Amino acid sequence: MLEYLFAQYKNYPTYEIVLEITAVVFGLLSVWFAKKDNILVFPTGLINTSIYVFLLWKWSLLGDMMINAYYFVMSIYGWYYWTRKNDGEEIYPIARITKQEIKFSLVLFLATILFVVAIYLIFNKFTNWLSYVDTFITGIFFVGMWLMAKRKIENWIFWIVGNIISIPLYFAKGYTFTSIQYLIFTIIAIFGYIEWKNILNKNIQK
Repeated sequence: MLEYLFAQYKNYPTYEIVLEITAVVFGLLSVWFAKKDNILVFPTGLINTSIYVFLLWKWSLLGDMMINAYYFVMSIYGWYYWTRKNDGEEIYPIARITKQEIKFSLVLFLATILFVVAIYLIFNKFTNWLSYVDTFITGIFFVGMWLMAKRKIENWIFWIVGNIISIPLYFAKGYTFTSIQYLIFTIIAIFGYIEWKNILNKNIQK
């Protein structure tokens, strides 16, 4: 069983395997801190995404690379956004998405898909069904990351959907460690939604 799961790594350089495992560890830490509504979600996320940008560039997975580059930028924005305080009180606590943000999320989703499609066409990357799935989940993850940076509870819904799709996707691409990472991400995201909902309800009752 293990030989089947990890057979694709036999021709990989050792440093790439070490980097992927390191990225997975920091990715799991980042999602765990997000679940806890802890600011450390962003520095751990920056390490995770910077490693993946390099690896995905090496592996010629442009869509995935753009997702992680976007995560890197949004982690910096989210880090700043979450630390804003007024008289010691958080200016932007956990909240639900507004109607205006729903509209923006839809625009962001569609714009992301169009952008990724254009990039894939330019570089002739629509070579199999994986590329088409890539364009869809890129849109999902772009919206999810934006909502997380804005501290909106609905971000977890996008993460759950995107993570579930990513589990078989990354395994099909030959990256078992990353596939396992997304499986764990899915579980943490479910509990993350529950925990954020409890925090939100407590804040409303104050």
